[in-house]
Amino acid sequence: MAYELRDNSGSFFDNDRKEKETHPDFNGSAMIDGVQYWVSVWRKDGRGGTFYSMSFKPKEARAAEIRREAEDDDSDRIPF
Repeated sequence: MAYELRDNSGSFFDNDRKEKETHPDFNGSAMIDGVQYWVSVWRKDGRGGTFYSMSFKPKEARAAEIRREAEDDDSDRIPF
């Protein structure tokens, strides 16, 4: 059975593409109030021990970014 993303839940996995220290340690996805998000997670050490810091980015926002980048790449084309 395929994984089904349910509302107000998510998951993340080891980031096998991490190349720099600033890249997230884990990547995944979540659905919050019916909106799908990309999830980035960093493992950090603090005074109280290890903790995890997370960020969320709407998946639609990334799709729009890719479209804008593609349009920018076409900007040097002659329009006729």
